Amino acid sequence: MIHQYKLAGHNIVMDIASGSIHEVDDATYDMIAIYGQSSKEEAVRELSGRYERVSDEELAEIYDEVADLAAEGKLFAEDTFAPMAGELKARTSGVVKALCLHVAHSCNLNCSYCFASQGRFHGERALMSFETGKRAIDFLVENSGTRRNLEVDFFGGEPLLNWEVVKQIVEYARSIEKEKGKNIRFTLTTNGMLIDDEVIEFSNREMHNVVLSLDGRKEVHDRFRKDYAGNGSWETIVPKFQKFVEARGGKNYYIRGTFTHANPDFLEDIKVMLDLGFTELSMEPVVCAPGDPMALTEEDRKIVCGQYEKLAELMLEREKEGRPFTFYHYMIDLEDGPCIYKRISGCGSGTEYMAVTPWGDLFPCHQFVGEDSFKLGDIWNGVTNTAVRSEFGDCNVYAREECRDCWARLYCAGGCAANAYHATGSVRGVYENGCKLFRKRLECAIMLKVAESSEEE
Repeated sequence: MIHQYKLAGHNIVMDIASGSIHEVDDATYDMIAIYGQSSKEEAVRELSGRYERVSDEELAEIYDEVADLAAEGKLFAEDTFAPMAGELKARTSGVVKALCLHVAHSCNLNCSYCFASQGRFHGERALMSFETGKRAIDFLVENSGTRRNLEVDFFGGEPLLNWEVVKQIVEYARSIEKEKGKNIRFTLTTNGMLIDDEVIEFSNREMHNVVLSLDGRKEVHDRFRKDYAGNGSWETIVPKFQKFVEARGGKNYYIRGTFTHANPDFLEDIKVMLDLGFTELSMEPVVCAPGDPMALTEEDRKIVCGQYEKLAELMLEREKEGRPFTFYHYMIDLEDGPCIYKRISGCGSGTEYMAVTPWGDLFPCHQFVGEDSFKLGDIWNGVTNTAVRSEFGDCNVYAREECRDCWARLYCAGGCAANAYHATGSVRGVYENGCKLFRKRLECAIMLKVAESSEEE
């Protein structure tokens, strides 16, 4: 299978199974589109006279070049990966590499689009005790096998509401790392309201990454991200984020926003973030029920796709000006990226990645917390609901019929199981609205790589 598209002046051809990406001229682009449908002579005749300064003899040479690429497995390569699906998960069954610690099922903001029901996850407000956090670290170490590099995310709700326990958990983990032969990387996700000098200092010493929630323009951010008195949070958090990022040297952080029906023109929010001095950015589409007032409409999605293209063009412009910035969804590595096993097996939720509630229950990921049928077990007894673990273990790109003919399948690995479940009722379902946006983001990300390569030549 191949995928062809034109973007920002680039003719791009992707060979899905081999991973080869080609930038070609118009004649080659069109030749690839009809290759294999007729004989060489018929293909030349069909394209004859269509291009200035391209003779029939040159078209014949182009046909031969396309044939050579196909023979080398760089075009029209056969997808032989289906038998491998699930192999990586089978090899690592029972091995956990990352935990999302819900240290606070409570929040000091009242964001109306919050998937976690303002941090409560459809349950009672709660804070994780140090004893539970300590046991979670032990559970991770005990179930990590020979893995040395492990990850722990501090999540909520708002984790800074339980900051003392966060620090205690980190200090405990550091105290056992050397003995256990592990290296634990911590991440903190925060709305910023409680950031102070002590939080900044500790985080910059101990947190491998921090995720800072900001939706962009003040009017957009304050529309949904309010406190319980109804006040917007933009004025409070922006100076704190600026100070935090400056203290981190402008590295190892993400400004993470959400766009909704209220701001499908999210590029304007990106520009505000850049004006504020932030250069490590992420903007995520809201995920909610189709009838929700915040849900993206089909017209919104058309706008969003256009915004993704304009964002890529802005990134190219600023790169040339010496003012580059990073957009999370455009970060792809075409040479040393994920191995094929990872590409077809997915994110690892429910198998190697799990979420831990304040009282120690285990769920496949943070977006399943509160869904009792997905409870895996707890950090004291381990995974006891083996049926759910097996369901996630069998969840891969080839387990979804809709994915088999999708050109983006080896980049998204079937997409997010939580989004699929909430959209279709099955973790093996397909969240089609998310798929459309993913494909557009991927096209833009590939184009950026092609443009960078062209600049280097």
